[in-house]
Amino acid sequence: MEALKQIANVAGYSGLYRILKPGRAGVIVETLDDKKSKTMMGPTARVSVLNDISIYVDGDSDEQSIPLAEVLQAIDDKYGDELTVDAKGTNDQLADFMASVVPNYDRERVRVTDIKKLISWYGILRQFAPEVFEKSTEEKQAETTEEPIVAEVPASGEAKEEKPKKTQKA
Repeated sequence: MEALKQIANVAGYSGLYRILKPGRAGVIVETLDDKKSKTMMGPTARVSVLNDISIYVDGDSDEQSIPLAEVLQAIDDKYGDELTVDAKGTNDQLADFMASVVPNYDRERVRVTDIKKLISWYGILRQFAPEVFEKSTEEKQAETTEEPIVAEVPASGEAKEEKPKKTQKA
């Protein structure tokens, strides 16, 4: 989901924004909606790129969180355009939805407001940035290929064996 590198959330503002041009004086962003209004966010604005956001998970593994991109992809794979829950649903409905997508999410650290944001962001992305959910050609190839992808560059030891060294005549 390379497209998430260009989409951000700005603290204090609703919705999502496409980053148009970062600079020293701030960031020029465009709303992800029908209006497409452009705004300059100053250097004090808290702009969070979606690619850098993750969801806390429980478990014995070293991973304490999973990237938002994986969560969004899991929602897309499971529900597509038909979400069964609304961001204004009850706390139990929201918790059940999150558990259906990420069964081992950390129920203590992931708040209900976080789940509401996730559902809202998913709706915005599906409507105004569907390219986020399109799989790249590399991902498609990896899914269709059952064998692991092996690099075709020979190891340094193999290269020496294939090409005999030239000896100089005295």
